[in-house]
Amino acid sequence: MDINQRIAALREVMQREHLSAFIFPSTDPHQGEYVPDHWKGREYVSGFNGSAGTLVVTMSSAALWTDSRYFLAAEEQLKGTEILLMKLKIEGTPTIAEWIGQECGAGAEVGVDGMVNSASAVKMLIADLRRQGGITLRTNMDPLAVIWKNRPPIPENPVEVYPLTYAGQAAHEKIARIRQALRRLHADGMLMSALDDIAWTLNLRGSDVHCNPVFVSYLLISSKHVTLYINKVKLSPDVMAYLKAEGVDVAPYEDVKKGLRDYFEYNILLDPDEVNYTLYKTVTREIVEEESPVKRMKTIKNPIEIAGFKSAMLKDGIAMVKFLRWLKPAVESGEQSEMSVDEKLTSLRAEQPLYRDISFDTIAGYQTHGAIVHYEATPETDMALKPEGFLLLDSGAQYLDGTTDITRTIALGPLTEEQKKIYTLVLKGHIQVELCKFPSGTSGTQIDILAREAMWREGLNYLHGTGHGVGTYLNVHEGPHQIRMEYKAAPFVEGMTVTDEPGIYLAGRFGVRIENTLLITPYKETEFGKFLQFESLTLCPIDKSPVIKEMLLQEEIEWLNTYHQRVFDTLSPHLDAEDVEWLREACAAI
Repeated sequence: MDINQRIAALREVMQREHLSAFIFPSTDPHQGEYVPDHWKGREYVSGFNGSAGTLVVTMSSAALWTDSRYFLAAEEQLKGTEILLMKLKIEGTPTIAEWIGQECGAGAEVGVDGMVNSASAVKMLIADLRRQGGITLRTNMDPLAVIWKNRPPIPENPVEVYPLTYAGQAAHEKIARIRQALRRLHADGMLMSALDDIAWTLNLRGSDVHCNPVFVSYLLISSKHVTLYINKVKLSPDVMAYLKAEGVDVAPYEDVKKGLRDYFEYNILLDPDEVNYTLYKTVTREIVEEESPVKRMKTIKNPIEIAGFKSAMLKDGIAMVKFLRWLKPAVESGEQSEMSVDEKLTSLRAEQPLYRDISFDTIAGYQTHGAIVHYEATPETDMALKPEGFLLLDSGAQYLDGTTDITRTIALGPLTEEQKKIYTLVLKGHIQVELCKFPSGTSGTQIDILAREAMWREGLNYLHGTGHGVGTYLNVHEGPHQIRMEYKAAPFVEGMTVTDEPGIYLAGRFGVRIENTLLITPYKETEFGKFLQFESLTLCPIDKSPVIKEMLLQEEIEWLNTYHQRVFDTLSPHLDAEDVEWLREACAAI
């Protein structure tokens, strides 16, 4: 079926169920950003494959809400369908509840699948819909079970033990820390739903989600017991023995509801942003609504994890240098495209020790495609590269000892003065974040202005976040801490990783983004408390050829030269003579 036929089939189900609208989020029962194919219902019904977006279908209309990363991609993917594009954070865009109120009228009933919507999202939606003339919400239905023929099954890929030599702390020790945190929150236990939190806690890894080494499961912790709810076919005898030794019982994945009904403690902590609404409503004990303490534990890397990050970044830097030395001559000789350079870079990373996979689908956007923030080349869109203009390359890898995320915008040949100016503005923002010194506990929102100040003076901006956490051989996007304009009450503390990735995108022309992954380290103690700073973990030259030096402050020039000297000193002992000579020039002071 094409998209319009799928919407028609959905409406037949809605009519039988007396529903005026149905809402499809991007998430799965674990509120993941990237989800197994089985739960890609929004993509199946709409055709839009971005990682963020919400689809609403009524009996006579349909609309998709997404953010600025996907405006251009969504416009293209929704062509030929009846689905309207709703641009989040753009003035005049109605909320989902407001639009449903306009389309369906007072007294309508709207449906969602409570298993793939968080408790907090559903409760907020119930309140928002009530304000639209008493619209009610039904949460016990999955129309995809009816209309999605040949739906992919829930994955059953094997789980492996993540060695203590990389994890740095045993699972039973992490569980003890979690129980201590629960006691401080006056909670007897908790249901863990986020897949990366479960993988981190148990020192296990899987391959159920593309590019993210996690596995579909739930983890129920009480004061005496720990139970992993998972399809047992995924667990080898060795993994079963490991879990038993760490004090973890195993039960079937689908038994999590029974586990919650049988839960015997006085109360249980549920993170309403993480636990889905159906499971939330299954609980019969008192609920402690708090953020999962595991989120922040996981973001603060222990010394073994930090060493692993540095090792992964070294390997990634070697691969990037080999790639960048190859790139321009290859483009000049012809026959290179966005997809071919992606394949080349992936092959060079795969040669490195402990390489396991890419950490997300590579964004290789040449010229106009670089203005599409989360562009992914396909055979239909694959653009040939020419020795001119910009290639924006955002990529990363999963190594057994760490996860990488790097963006470089590369001049393939002559540039316009506009391109050079935009590039230099982005570089200035990137460097100002790297230079930042800040009190421990500062929020990323307070730092975000540093990335934007120079471009704001020129009336330029970008709508995505400036930075996100990065996992330890885990998800490339890790929170709750971020650097972004919107307030996020997640303090920065020593040991966190975070990216620094400002950008400017001129639709139909080109885009520029520069990204390093940073580690938060001590700076100094003063009478005003502990101050922190950023250390660049990423080791890769930043293209100097587009830089307008006169636009840079002296401290920005010094940072760039110091960074490049460290890149050269660290990488050159691991490279052959030709790569070293290329790197020497790429890292020469300006």
